[in-house]
Amino acid sequence: MRTAPRLIALAALALAACTPTGGAEDDEPPILIGGDAGSDTDLDMTLDPEPDSGPAPDLGPAADMALPDPPVEPVCTAGTAYTPGAALFVERTAEWQLEAIGVHATRLSVGDVDGDGWADVMARRGGRRSDIMVDDPEARRAHHWLLRNTGEGFEDMTAASGVLAVRGDYPLPLGRPIEVATFADVDGDGDLDLYSGLDTREPVVIEREGEDPIRVFERSELLLNDGAGVFTLAPSAHPLRRVGANDVPSGAAFVDFDRDGHVDLWMSQGGLGAPLQDILWRGDGDGGFDDVTRLAGLSTAEWVDLEDINQGRGHTTAWSAAACDLNNDGVPELLAASYGRAPNHLWQGAEDRGQITFVNRSVDSGYAYDDDMTWQDDQFARCFCASNRGAEGCSDAPAPNVGCGQQNWNHDIGREPFRLGGNSGATVCADLNNDGWMDLYTTEIKHWWAGRGADGGEPLVNAGEGDVRFERPGNATTGTEIEHPPFNWDEGHITAGYLDVDNDGRQDIYVGATDYAGNRGRLYRNTSEWGGAVRFEEVPTDDFFEHNRSHGMAVADFDRDGDLDLIVGHSRARCDADAPNNCYPTMQARFFENTLGQDGNWLQLDLRGGEGSNTLAVGARVEVRTDDGVQVQEVGGGYGHFGAQRDRVLHFGLGAACEAVVTIRWPNADLTTERLRLGSGHRYLVRQGAPAEVAPR
Repeated sequence: MRTAPRLIALAALALAACTPTGGAEDDEPPILIGGDAGSDTDLDMTLDPEPDSGPAPDLGPAADMALPDPPVEPVCTAGTAYTPGAALFVERTAEWQLEAIGVHATRLSVGDVDGDGWADVMARRGGRRSDIMVDDPEARRAHHWLLRNTGEGFEDMTAASGVLAVRGDYPLPLGRPIEVATFADVDGDGDLDLYSGLDTREPVVIEREGEDPIRVFERSELLLNDGAGVFTLAPSAHPLRRVGANDVPSGAAFVDFDRDGHVDLWMSQGGLGAPLQDILWRGDGDGGFDDVTRLAGLSTAEWVDLEDINQGRGHTTAWSAAACDLNNDGVPELLAASYGRAPNHLWQGAEDRGQITFVNRSVDSGYAYDDDMTWQDDQFARCFCASNRGAEGCSDAPAPNVGCGQQNWNHDIGREPFRLGGNSGATVCADLNNDGWMDLYTTEIKHWWAGRGADGGEPLVNAGEGDVRFERPGNATTGTEIEHPPFNWDEGHITAGYLDVDNDGRQDIYVGATDYAGNRGRLYRNTSEWGGAVRFEEVPTDDFFEHNRSHGMAVADFDRDGDLDLIVGHSRARCDADAPNNCYPTMQARFFENTLGQDGNWLQLDLRGGEGSNTLAVGARVEVRTDDGVQVQEVGGGYGHFGAQRDRVLHFGLGAACEAVVTIRWPNADLTTERLRLGSGHRYLVRQGAPAEVAPR
């Protein structure tokens, strides 16, 4: 066994320089909506075993089509697609009341908490902070907001909602600190409950001039929704509070991993040089959870054996969690993306006689880190070699391009594969090339001085195999490369999300780049051929918007006009007025309304689980086929850096198509499938086993 004495301390030393402190009219007759309420006998949703780059197959009419009364016709246009020079967004921050409320935030999660059909937002500032809840809103010290969407703007419902309830008794009316926020229906009553995660290693401290500081001893919590957006704390003995344990949640993804109809919780732990065991919690459907990490085969090791760490068998230092089905077998894979040059983890799910277990495919899948193990162009390695020419590999190392007064290299550890990975933020699951297989987009903090061996953010393309494996075509090939000067640059890519900005049927990517000079939000338009190679083109800021130090994002059709809007947060870490893309005066979150996509063809699906499925259909897989080909999305339960979450309503751009064949694979034990033919221009409420309805506004 290759041991690593003082490994954590040495790794922390090596992280010091990159640890952050702190965006056609159709001649065919209209096809009416319908659904199959029967079994899946002749409605197989199994996707092609190999990527299909040819035309979509003719599926024929939807079987056993049940029609609503009265029938609903498609709203059909010539379709929309972005061309350079076309404006995609207009800023509506003031109109949507984000300025008046004073929402200064970096972490954003979407959830319709009051069930009115409009996407609400949970916003937080980064770090561990407590609100001071006073009657005067202008005097309140606000770090967390629950924002109710009225359809025309947001209302601050934070205080009335109870999301900041505390258990302790304090000399001021305090609101509970929140770092991670993720929504799901954990008790089966049809509304969104809230997991609220907090690093509990040290209490939050509120300094007061002339008085003793207040030490705020609170923990992670589960809060239950009454259906109207009012939350109450779960019982004090609830296991998600993790009393008596070090709790350092960095991400949370709700998922029904065993398809028993009850949502479970995949929770990443650690970050910032603190390797910890990630946890899988099995839900009982009544709001209770049991830790099944070990039983499910997800145990990892302390940082002692270098081989364990290199092979992804050690704990993660996670900054985010994700869950999605990457090999189309109906069992989700679990992912944890690690900060601090530690391997990312990918756990492949497998089903055997009804039992679900996981196998570690972090390295074998290509997700743990890339295969570039170059270390000699790390500037601090060059500093070491300049003074130690006799050390292994140092004899021909080039001279450094930095001053060497700072020690930031350990020659025994720095050349190990795990130390040549990345500082990973969010991992996004999305089918980037419309071949029916979910791909990944990773975000990474990358510094010029670390050299090409350090991983950067990039698309990972699913090879489409039973054992999950990804190909890394590279940023230059995929069109996601950023041009930099030779020295002194940093990529602070931490958050990201997918959205079809122009409703052409391809998933575009927004990357939040933050915390360093020259960083701004970047929008990559998807130009991939359907079923072909992944390709993007960066959209100039004149055509969407410029947002410096973009950190945090929320995606939804907030105004319900048929396209996806964006809310982006802002970080004020490492501000420098003499550097490009400097910080703004405040951390104001900004609202950008999509102004192109609403003129195109689209459909939206609000899925509700039936027999054997969880109520809000987390994990349901939807395939939409048009003449262009296939699109696939899943209903998610959260992802990303400290709990990002997109709207659970699925949005599909249809390009020039006015209708689509929609196949839904429900997340129950039998993977029941239903197929519908739906027209464009509507949001549909689809209840498992029942005809589709146009969702009310």
